[in-house]
Amino acid sequence: MTVMEKLKKLIGEHGGIITSKLVEENNIHREYLRQMVLNGELERAARGVYILPEVLEDEMLILQLKNTRIIYSHESALLLHDLTDRVPFHNVVTVPYGYNPTRLKAEGLLVHTVKKDLIDVGICSKKTIFGNEVRTYDVERTICDIFKDRNNQDIEIVLDAIKRYFRRKDRDLNKLIKYAELLKVKNFLMPYLRALT
Repeated sequence: MTVMEKLKKLIGEHGGIITSKLVEENNIHREYLRQMVLNGELERAARGVYILPEVLEDEMLILQLKNTRIIYSHESALLLHDLTDRVPFHNVVTVPYGYNPTRLKAEGLLVHTVKKDLIDVGICSKKTIFGNEVRTYDVERTICDIFKDRNNQDIEIVLDAIKRYFRRKDRDLNKLIKYAELLKVKNFLMPYLRALT
């Protein structure tokens, strides 16, 4: 198998989207990516991210491949978990304190920061509308994040999200209360829980 065949196989295994980092991890020189771009076999979607021309561009996946520390949260996570029908104007992400969000904001992202000891609480994978896996927060963490940021949220979105959460068969109220305590929103969340249970 030639190096180019190996690269094409690797791209196919990753749904037609590849990063230069992944290419290097497989001991393939980046020059092969450049050759494929010049030949029209591959398109540069973003810095370090390449996509086959026939593959639909999944903005959420590409953003996460470029910025490996981001976790989709708040309104973006609500959409991923079917807790809202509204598509946010901007993708919303969370990064740990200390991460410089300037570049992310310049790319049009709405960025939240959280303490490093809370960044991994509730992380899961969820499929985008294109079928690609991205890192986001689970439904319980998402509900808590929305309540934590309640002053910046549309009350209709918050109420719709909590009602949809209670209609889910996979809801975990114990986990929700645990997260609410960790994120210091239990006092704001409890009246809604009492009203809906």
